Amino acid sequence: MRRRDFLRAAAHGAVGVALVPPALSGQVAEAKTRTASARLTPTALDKIDARMRQLLRETAVPGAALAIIQDGEVSWQRAYGVKDTATGAPVDADTVFEAASVSKTAFAYVALKLCEKGTLGLDVPLTRYTKQRFFADDPRLDEVTARHALAHTTGFPDWRSGSPLRCESKPGERFLYSGEGYYYLQSVLTELVGRRLAEPCGRYEADLEVCATDFDDFMRRSLLEPLGMAASGYVWREGFAAHAARPHDLQGRPLPPKRPNAGDVARYGAVGELRTTVADYGKFLRAVLTRPKGDAFLGAAMHAEMVRPQVKLGPEVKIDGADSWALGWAVQERPTGHVILHSGGQAGFRSLTMASLARKSGFVIFTNSDKGSLICYDRTLGDLLTPLLAG
Repeated sequence: MRRRDFLRAAAHGAVGVALVPPALSGQVAEAKTRTASARLTPTALDKIDARMRQLLRETAVPGAALAIIQDGEVSWQRAYGVKDTATGAPVDADTVFEAASVSKTAFAYVALKLCEKGTLGLDVPLTRYTKQRFFADDPRLDEVTARHALAHTTGFPDWRSGSPLRCESKPGERFLYSGEGYYYLQSVLTELVGRRLAEPCGRYEADLEVCATDFDDFMRRSLLEPLGMAASGYVWREGFAAHAARPHDLQGRPLPPKRPNAGDVARYGAVGELRTTVADYGKFLRAVLTRPKGDAFLGAAMHAEMVRPQVKLGPEVKIDGADSWALGWAVQERPTGHVILHSGGQAGFRSLTMASLARKSGFVIFTNSDKGSLICYDRTLGDLLTPLLAG
């Protein structure tokens, strides 16, 4: 893959052009009268289905998929439109989308499991685990921890540019969304529990050279296989070809499909390279909401730490209506119970997932278009989905 294609694809997914509408960030007064176990009625689900179909017609987004989790179960899912406008192949239950920055939630979960096992200290400086200096001439690097990386408080910029990489603020001091922070943590975990490969290698932002690692295998062993997410992965494999949704631009034109190799995934895997279906991601979201038993899953204490607000967002930070950031998740702090969420956006794909911890219910939407935000943040659709999140 050409370097410039991956630079464009690696843009972080915190969609800033539209906030979650009031339908998804408020309405708590009415919600207080509902019980925590309330479910969407068949009529409500029919209205959601009809609105999704209407949105595809109105926005000209080629394809989308939606899964709903209710009371800790993936209870409903639908596919809409086409995977590729050039072929007309329909989106179906097996269609694989690029999750974009929604990938960060899965990586954060695995990183926290390593902290729970004692492989990594959540508040231990990452420089203690690696001989590789992430950047020189800034002693603040020695303060950066896994907690900082997962909560976007490393002080790193989103991505390096022509200037030497350094902290823009003291670690832990303030929120600054950073793909570089996630990449740094991924590279440290590779040294601890993974392995580096001789090839392929590539050059990325600011001419940074990155060579392949076993990140894809590591994530499979750690999370995808225990959850039965058989359709998901990071490095491109031929099995994706028959099911992959193709990206489309704002004009609806199909873009060249990205086929990341192990070198690309070594750079962007934790940040935004998960390829998955709504059914598979629904399995992960269900695990986040229900805390299943087993060695692969988080215990109560670390799970609580994952979803606990770690840093308040200032009024200048406008990301998905969030009030704070946890570890891998944005948080809307509501009187009726916190809602965790994450959005994603990279060339030709937009995605959104939201869930109520109290209700153990939520949803995930994947689209294959740069215009997908028009679906993810549609006010009417938000009104219809709000009962899942009311707490």
